[in-house]
Amino acid sequence: MKEQVFNIQSQEDFTTTALAVFKHQFNNNKVYRSFCDLLYIHPSDVQKVEQIPFLPIQFFKTKNVLSSTDEIQETFTSSGTTGSLTSKHLVTDLSWYETSYLNGFKHFYGDIEDYVVLALLPNYLERKGSSLVYMVDDLIKKSKQPESGFYLNNLAELAKKLIELDKKGQKVLLIGVSFALLDLIETYQFNLRNTIIMETGGMKGRRKELIRNELHAILSQGFGVTEIHSEYGMTELLSQGYSNGNGVFNCPPWMQVLTRDTEDALTVQSSGKSGGINVIDLANYNSCSFIATQDLGKVFTDNSFEIIGRFDNSDIRGCNLMVL
Repeated sequence: MKEQVFNIQSQEDFTTTALAVFKHQFNNNKVYRSFCDLLYIHPSDVQKVEQIPFLPIQFFKTKNVLSSTDEIQETFTSSGTTGSLTSKHLVTDLSWYETSYLNGFKHFYGDIEDYVVLALLPNYLERKGSSLVYMVDDLIKKSKQPESGFYLNNLAELAKKLIELDKKGQKVLLIGVSFALLDLIETYQFNLRNTIIMETGGMKGRRKELIRNELHAILSQGFGVTEIHSEYGMTELLSQGYSNGNGVFNCPPWMQVLTRDTEDALTVQSSGKSGGINVIDLANYNSCSFIATQDLGKVFTDNSFEIIGRFDNSDIRGCNLMVL
């Protein structure tokens, strides 16, 4: 199945593979099967991707969401506020994750060996279980560039390295959490020509949250670049969407985003309408590939999407099913 997932060439391929993955997870994932049974939905009733039930993402906080009986190789966890429940993604086969992020990066950016990868992810490095750190650490190794590496609080060293590499004409990917990128440009000024700045979102309680346009304008000016790239990923997904500017994300061929009606969680909307974000991530073969997230967004006719906010808990309707 892995070969089929990562060789999707068309919407028809995607639909065929998604329906096969749904059937597999219906039969092998107890949590997901219980959810589908509560909705009285069986694979024999489902002919289209839009008819597949999307599991509320909160189940990753309270249940072991697994479609495999193999041993757990890695548990990825979300960063939560003190005392709050954190999500856990139990991964039985890390090769699915590695294939997904390596192929995903290549799909959007080309060969990783062409880049020096610099990572500014202090809050992620300060805890265990981050899927983002796992991915970036592997991208750093796969770049085979001695200058690639993580930076924690040594901003002066990072600034010097960025300027040196950019002047040499070296392609650089600087991937960082928003508050740390802002810390960097408040002290140092850049005029980068060969560097991609990629923010992974979030102030993580370190700074006042900014709307995306405002954040990107500040970062663009500070780094001297025209566009700020973004990564859309989460603990519960083994694939990422990427944006090369304007906050519009694209998915790799084995991942798609749909929106659901905010008043009726079980209704998938046509493109162009704002709603709750549902993600199909076929790399999640051994957990659950069909997830209703807490993000709000809009999907466009070319399958690109933007994130416009998050549900506050009081806004989540239709979730009395969550007491499985």
